[in-house]
Amino acid sequence: MRGGRFIAGAVLFGLFAGLALLSFLWTPHSVEAMDIPAKLQGPSAAHWLGTDHFGRDILSMVMVGARTSIAVAIVAVGIGMGFGVPLGLAAAAYAGGWIDEIIMRGNDLAFAFPALVIAILITAVFGPSAVNAILAIGIFNIPVFARITRGGALPLWRREFILAARVAGKGRARISAEHILPNIAALLIVQGTIQFSLGILAEAALSYVGLGAQPPVPSWGRMLADAQTLVALAPHVALIPGFAIVLTVLGLNLLGDGLRDALDPRLRVVRA
Repeated sequence: MRGGRFIAGAVLFGLFAGLALLSFLWTPHSVEAMDIPAKLQGPSAAHWLGTDHFGRDILSMVMVGARTSIAVAIVAVGIGMGFGVPLGLAAAAYAGGWIDEIIMRGNDLAFAFPALVIAILITAVFGPSAVNAILAIGIFNIPVFARITRGGALPLWRREFILAARVAGKGRARISAEHILPNIAALLIVQGTIQFSLGILAEAALSYVGLGAQPPVPSWGRMLADAQTLVALAPHVALIPGFAIVLTVLGLNLLGDGLRDALDPRLRVVRA
């Protein structure tokens, strides 16, 4: 069952990741091509998933929207890990000291501002864009990874092999890089998968309220926002991007569960 969840997650996410990669080379139609006489058509041979209120091909927009959502989430998670992991390692290395206190109180302050609030603050100064959405989601991810890293590293500092490294004369920074980080890598990989799925949701939410990628760049969230008044007239316009978000996030969550089961020895089933 656990292996099945990993495979199912890999297939679901791989499908949309493949569509995103394919969109760099080919889409059935241009995402900027409007055909007003063909607007709100259902699935057909010409438009496999139908058309929206401007006559644009929905499949093409879903493909390019996948590229937008996945790219935003990847970079945002990268920002979170790039800053959060070193901060968490430093906090654990100096647990109970002033460095730990500053880092963790800074985390508490960052947690007081959700990604949407951070996005509003950033866009109020620089304007709405995909880059600002990345910054907002990335800033929100920093304290998440800092806390996860600190929580995973603290018990290791009391282990015998760490004490031996300290007796051998290794400094805190070297111990963190050579011994602590490799031992919590599995934890960070699983958390990265979870934050990746949350990043896709956050990007869709920001685009839905107009703070994410701007036209003419397609985004799943903005496709939902544009279709909210058309549900009764042409439900496929809203259902297709909605299902894309749901299936992608589901795939990543299943993938994360599978990775957790595979990488955490405490969760492995011992077969007789």
